[in-house]
Amino acid sequence: MKIALIGATGFVGAEVLKEALDRKHTVLAIARDTSKIEINSNLLIKKAVDVKNVDELSQAVAGSDVVISAFNPGWTNPNIYEEFLEGSKAIEQAVKNSGVTRFIVVGGAGSLYLDKDTKVIDDPNFPAAIKPGAMAASEYLDILTKEQELEWTFFSPALGMAPGKPQERKNTYRTGLDNPVFDENGNSELSVQDTAVVLIDEAEKGAHIRKRFTAAY
Repeated sequence: MKIALIGATGFVGAEVLKEALDRKHTVLAIARDTSKIEINSNLLIKKAVDVKNVDELSQAVAGSDVVISAFNPGWTNPNIYEEFLEGSKAIEQAVKNSGVTRFIVVGGAGSLYLDKDTKVIDDPNFPAAIKPGAMAASEYLDILTKEQELEWTFFSPALGMAPGKPQERKNTYRTGLDNPVFDENGNSELSVQDTAVVLIDEAEKGAHIRKRFTAAY
């Protein structure tokens, strides 16, 4: 399989890149600065592209079997709300223009529902520092659900999946759709390594076409 991976140098994207290569997929790694990618593999192609350049991105991903977007302009970016939406819309259009139909988006957990009417992002204790980005990801999910041409999938990570936590690959997970997956202790956790496992499993199996899903231990 040929996988076009957008955001290949990010927290999630870097692990998805490793997982895909470990499974012997050909990967087109797309990032603004590909010099950060230190992996050497004959299955790896690096390409520096600004995701807002729809024509250039479309030409880059053409011929891929699936596009995985781990795009994120940075949680500390003061303009993350605007840039996340602008970049995500540009990526979606580029994929459509390229002729690739399979499109997997790594979104946020804030759009998951704690109950019938309450999203995670609506919780008063939701961290203010990441709320603009979470709101953008939630709004983009609403946009993507209206997409008719692409075989899209939107992945919401586990609530506790974040940098700075101990990370290890357990190679196990449970999936859900619109509600967080909790363990017996009420935690929703998944390492970034196992998040990558989930995403490449989805690329290979296509178990959630035109659906949002999530995963945790």
